Amino acid sequence: MKVEEIKIRDPFVLLWQDTYYLYGTRSETAFYGQAYGFDVYTSKDLVNWEGPFEVFHRPENFWSEKSYWAPEVYEYRDAFYMFATFADKKKGLGTAVLKAESPMGPFRMWSDGYVTPKAWRCLDGTLYIDKENHPYMVFCHEWRQIHDGTICVVRLTEDLKCSIGEPKELFHASSAKAFVKKYFFRNYITDGPFLIRTDDDVLHMLWSTSAKTGYVEALAHSDNQEINGNWRVDERLLYDHDGGHGMIFRDKEGRYQLTLHYPNTFGKEHPKFLELVYENGFRMKK
Repeated sequence: MKVEEIKIRDPFVLLWQDTYYLYGTRSETAFYGQAYGFDVYTSKDLVNWEGPFEVFHRPENFWSEKSYWAPEVYEYRDAFYMFATFADKKKGLGTAVLKAESPMGPFRMWSDGYVTPKAWRCLDGTLYIDKENHPYMVFCHEWRQIHDGTICVVRLTEDLKCSIGEPKELFHASSAKAFVKKYFFRNYITDGPFLIRTDDDVLHMLWSTSAKTGYVEALAHSDNQEINGNWRVDERLLYDHDGGHGMIFRDKEGRYQLTLHYPNTFGKEHPKFLELVYENGFRMKK
């Protein structure tokens, strides 16, 4: 199948042993009804895909029945870890960690429920490993709870089972004054953070929000090129037209690729791949 036939939101690609693994939020259960799991699609060329293959299925008496969002899969210490968002039965929302021996799963719960702060409504946790090989989770504190959504970070234990210490706020959505647009009168959205370090040792954070042109992809940078620095949102958007919650990866030829879901319309979204050029920053290849 082609990517236009794949109905997922929040696409995430893992390249492992010459195969691309594409994960995402099932479109049909993203916002309505009960959710049951996550799938993976596989490809050798980013054009022709096979699947879906279910990699996580909701166990009996599981603590969450809806809002299964944004699965991201990483190889870490000879296993595969999925960071995924779940809503609990008490209207809580957060990111948990699952584990498998293969990128094809089956993934099983690894953390004890949410790794994000349990009193907060959080989503879209992503893994970041610093230069000293310490793991962190970068995540969103949801606008539904605080109106001005934030990107935050919390240190993780080395086995990725729990968080350590207090979370730190990195920036508010409203700080993107050049382009951010209020959502439902007084809210500002943060979605889908993802971090990548380029060969020039620059640490880039990709994230999504609502702008005048719709759902968009923006970038932010730290003043010390590390997670604990002071973060500033770039004034220039990376992608500015009705698509977002993406990530950046290098393909088999070493080219940077941005994947995101497009359009940002329930039931119509699919993954989209866009080649990037990196020259003192990321931009779309013309």
